[in-house]
Amino acid sequence: MLVKIDYLIEGCIVAEDVFGKTSYPIIRKNTVLTNQLIDTLNLFLIKSIEVEKTLVNGSPFLPADALQGEFPKEAGDDNPFVGEIGFTQLFLHASQEYFKQFQLWQSGMPIDMAKMRLILLPLLKEAMRKSGELFSLHHLSNNERYPYQHAVAVGLLCGYIADKLKYPKGDIIQAALAGILADCGMAKINPRMLQKKAALSIQEFAEIKNHPKYSYQMVHDLPLLREGAKIAVLQHHERLDGSGYPLSLKSNMIHPIAKIIAVADTYHAMTSERLYRQKQSSFRVLELMKQDHFGKFDLAALQALSSGIINFSIGSKVKLSNGLFGEVLYFSDKSPARPLIKLFDTEEILNLEENRDLYIDEIF
Repeated sequence: MLVKIDYLIEGCIVAEDVFGKTSYPIIRKNTVLTNQLIDTLNLFLIKSIEVEKTLVNGSPFLPADALQGEFPKEAGDDNPFVGEIGFTQLFLHASQEYFKQFQLWQSGMPIDMAKMRLILLPLLKEAMRKSGELFSLHHLSNNERYPYQHAVAVGLLCGYIADKLKYPKGDIIQAALAGILADCGMAKINPRMLQKKAALSIQEFAEIKNHPKYSYQMVHDLPLLREGAKIAVLQHHERLDGSGYPLSLKSNMIHPIAKIIAVADTYHAMTSERLYRQKQSSFRVLELMKQDHFGKFDLAALQALSSGIINFSIGSKVKLSNGLFGEVLYFSDKSPARPLIKLFDTEEILNLEENRDLYIDEIF
């Protein structure tokens, strides 16, 4: 919905790229607004922008209530909830519902598998229909809500990868459910440790590494989750070269769904904003996972994810690591993370495969 700048609040999600007098966005789609970004919009004399009808915390955005004034006619719909609910709103709602379940697990309640299916499966169906939006979910992550949005995003990405690998429908659903439940054992970790902003101690990190065991204990007796999916929950931090945890298993001992979760989990984590690390672009993460982490991830699962990102990135506006902006023109099978880029300022065609010192820093 179109909203005047004066009505915006922290937590609003930008629904369309915001342009000033430049050929590239001032603020990109799916950015979560802060007061600093709202000030930036005012500095650029932007009068109104398109935002989602849901805040990043999953609650509805009610501009009139937020300002105790009338909702302006030129700001868009009189009723912000009329019309089709978008994928972003569905995702944020699912993340909020997951958060509620997580709180119940922290209090000692068992997993309600029927509820988890209700949270994930309608969203998974929509994600399969709108796959392009699936690869921009990391833009919504913030430090406060990251763990809950991460769980839902991993479930969706696992379903997508399983589908691209031609898994039967039932196995796709099991992969997605295993993905969303992989970190449920975090509910058994001391909450103060999960909320800690400083670096974890060696002892604290060792406890965090126990969460796959806790997750497995929580899903072990669930009747609607198959044995293979349960094993995958336990093994989702294992790596093909044996460098993972908690059992240091190698390739042939790791369940195929666990290999899918490993790819989805790492990809979303590396592309998301974290307390201790800035987010990285999808292309940069794919390159790092294929090169710096070579031998750790299943290549078929990684290729399935990579092909999806590439299919929806032709024509995307990007920012390069040297600060220049351009448009993605073409991908090669040899180096999918290093496409041809047409620079906006000079219209030069730049081949990133031949310019190894550059990489895509941002996608708009």
